[in-house]
Amino acid sequence: MINILRVSNLPHDMLSVLQTTYLVHDRDHITDPGALGRIRAMVGTDSAVIDKKLMMLFPAVEMICICGESTKHVDLAAAAQRNIVVKHTPNVYIPDAAEFAIGLMLAACRRIANADRFVRNSDWVDGPYPLTRRMSGARLGLVGMGDMAQVIAKRALAFDMHISYTAQQEVPSSGYQFVANVNDLAAAVDFLVLPEAGPDAPPKLITAPVLQALALKGYLVNMASAGAVDTAALVDALQKKVIAGAALDVFAEEPRVPAELRNSPNLVLTPHMGSATHEARKAMGDMALRHLAAHFPPES
Repeated sequence: MINILRVSNLPHDMLSVLQTTYLVHDRDHITDPGALGRIRAMVGTDSAVIDKKLMMLFPAVEMICICGESTKHVDLAAAAQRNIVVKHTPNVYIPDAAEFAIGLMLAACRRIANADRFVRNSDWVDGPYPLTRRMSGARLGLVGMGDMAQVIAKRALAFDMHISYTAQQEVPSSGYQFVANVNDLAAAVDFLVLPEAGPDAPPKLITAPVLQALALKGYLVNMASAGAVDTAALVDALQKKVIAGAALDVFAEEPRVPAELRNSPNLVLTPHMGSATHEARKAMGDMALRHLAAHFPPES
């Protein structure tokens, strides 16, 4: 039976299959020192740090399988030196994250979280909730036109939204309007959405001038990376009502969120949950299991 090392928590369904198919060792509870030389694969989520030091403890490892969206915490150079195959489970989360982006847009412009508190605090008895802004028919600007941006755009069409985008290169096949830079895009839209971080995306892409271009008509939604937005500029823009509002699902030091964000008005905060559905996790687990089965066929 193939020996594998579990380096982090895994989806329950995936772990159950692993335990019936492989001999699974827990990184923190290896009781047999001899197992270090028998373990042929490491399996974990994309939060697991798999560095050169860890790899050196397991001389027989030939595969690292990440049940997650990225391999950013894997030392890919060290793996390449050892000819260790690295696999992960990208893109299966896209439908879940795309629908969540639509939800954040709605939550921001219809002020759903504030309305919930309005009812719970019995503020309704003192008068009606303030009017909010319609999303249907609004102008959506996407920063990038990758797979997730295209799925978000498809869902936005159901709201009769007018879609444009900026990217390093125009994507004519998308059928949407291309805008040369993010400043011009912000000036032309009501919702500016960062769907996912590209490999070449510059840090602090959303700066004070971009927010000023978005102006009081506009909402910012960030699902890409915390570094893509100048946090200080965003806080200032919200406090001074430069923009209408924002929604963030990613933060620099998760799970800690700075007080200046938590206390900002017209800001929706969610705990990095864009892809956090049972369905997405099962799909990731299933793909990871297929990666393992392809590398270790039954005759192995």
